[in-house]
Amino acid sequence: MKVLLAALNAKYIHSNPALYSLRAYAGKYKEHIELAEYTINQSLEEIMGDIYKRKPDVLAFSCYIWNISPVLSLTKEIKKILPETDLWLGGPEVSYNSEQVLRAHEEITGIMEGEGEETFLELMEHYVEGSRPLTAIKGLALKEGRTGERPLTDLDKLPFLYERLEDFQNKIIYYESSRGCPFRCSYCLSSIDKTVRLRRLDIVKNELQFFLDNRVKQVKFVDRTFNCNHEHAISIWQYIKEHDNGITNFHFEVAADLLNEKEISLLNTFRPGAVQLEIGVQSTNPVTISQIQRVMDIGKLKETVKAIKKGGNIHQHLDLIAGLPYEDFETFQKSFNEVYAMEPEQLQLGFLKILKGSPMHKKAEEYGIAYTSYEPYEVLYTKWLSYEEIRKLKRVEEMVELYYNSGQFTATIPLLEKLFESPFAFYEALAEYYEEKGYFVNSPSRTYRYLILLEFAINKIGSDGELFKELLTMDFYLRENAKSRPEFAKNLSPYKDKIRAIYREEEAERKLLPHYRDYDARQMAKMTHIEVFNYDLHSGKKLPTPQMLLFDYRNRSPLTNQAALHEVFSDA
Repeated sequence: MKVLLAALNAKYIHSNPALYSLRAYAGKYKEHIELAEYTINQSLEEIMGDIYKRKPDVLAFSCYIWNISPVLSLTKEIKKILPETDLWLGGPEVSYNSEQVLRAHEEITGIMEGEGEETFLELMEHYVEGSRPLTAIKGLALKEGRTGERPLTDLDKLPFLYERLEDFQNKIIYYESSRGCPFRCSYCLSSIDKTVRLRRLDIVKNELQFFLDNRVKQVKFVDRTFNCNHEHAISIWQYIKEHDNGITNFHFEVAADLLNEKEISLLNTFRPGAVQLEIGVQSTNPVTISQIQRVMDIGKLKETVKAIKKGGNIHQHLDLIAGLPYEDFETFQKSFNEVYAMEPEQLQLGFLKILKGSPMHKKAEEYGIAYTSYEPYEVLYTKWLSYEEIRKLKRVEEMVELYYNSGQFTATIPLLEKLFESPFAFYEALAEYYEEKGYFVNSPSRTYRYLILLEFAINKIGSDGELFKELLTMDFYLRENAKSRPEFAKNLSPYKDKIRAIYREEEAERKLLPHYRDYDARQMAKMTHIEVFNYDLHSGKKLPTPQMLLFDYRNRSPLTNQAALHEVFSDA
């Protein structure tokens, strides 16, 4: 008996923890279970060919919003080439409309609803032992009907998934220390699971130590609200701090307004880059927050984000959602500007998805929400936000991704956006400029984005843009010791002798670059970069004399990956 658990992930770097959890829980049958992970970018023919080669007796797909269409296309074709294979589905995209899916797809044997570990174990007993009829397994949807709801899983009984780390080379490691969420946000499927369950702390710490011992690059916690239980959160954070290996980064999704002083103080003590936080703000409009059944103190959230930022050691990723009830174009701009003012390392502008089974799905008609018939069921318009306004926000989102979230324009953007009445107005104007000029958002050339921003700045200020040329030069070299000099950078020929003298002095005295002690002046000149600036790039004011800055690429910020800067002088 061969059972194949299959997933179509959104990207190669993603893995599907559900498959590994099902296999681990049904460990006594592991010799019968194979896993197959593909991506939605692979052709269906390629995936189908690989599955055919494996010739499973039972094939089960993990179904999500990003893969449901290709999965259902595959099941139709696979039944033609493997007619004896039983086909099963599971996952959130089929758990809440299982009857509809079964009616539309005769080839499907059944659907595992909700949490699947115990259900899959009993399904394996059915296929391998023949000892348990399908109708006696709770948590299934069959053509004959549902078999009854299964109790929620005891998380302490779940086996560890990652003993074979070689299976996850170059992939994100996902980890859960809890399931469920205390909040009832109407757009989220976690609102259905009303019970927060915590994995026992001694188990969690032992598993985290495995990641630390193996020097895993990043562990992403998938807990819906990691800090909903203060004791649980602080115990894990304290353990991570005490056992930090100097390499592993841990990602947590938190409710910032729930963080207390003790937790913030602890977070402020972490090694820079050890922890990153994702914070779902979604909106700052109090009416919207109330309508989506979200509980949030926006004032406390702002204070918390500021306090964490003050530590200078934690990457913060803040989320907004466009298309929520009672959020129009004007109030969304206000939400954007308020969140932008918090200066997160990343600002994610997302769009409402109407998920099957969520309370928002039931109220979509009441709110006048139209959304796509195909996944990801994204909002098209609402009573408060027109389709044209959604399109504008889509363009703004692209500009935010290119120019803010990329972290490549940290010198230029702060001064450029001051020319506009608000940050949102700046990104809206930039988006309009891209569209008006027919520029490409997805250009493979890095300098392309720099040149367009310079052109935009010159167009806005009506001058030769010398200040912005220097700002862009700063941004360019902060990220990369580029071999090809950008066309907007000044000619350094007049400074060549002085730059050579600086490196000779550094070779003799080692004042600025002691960590380059094994290298001579010529080698240091190749490994670092010196640039000349005529402006103070913080204020935008002209300097009385040019300033020379050295970009140190062996000394980078663990948060931004930017090179360290040293002001340099020479007696030459």
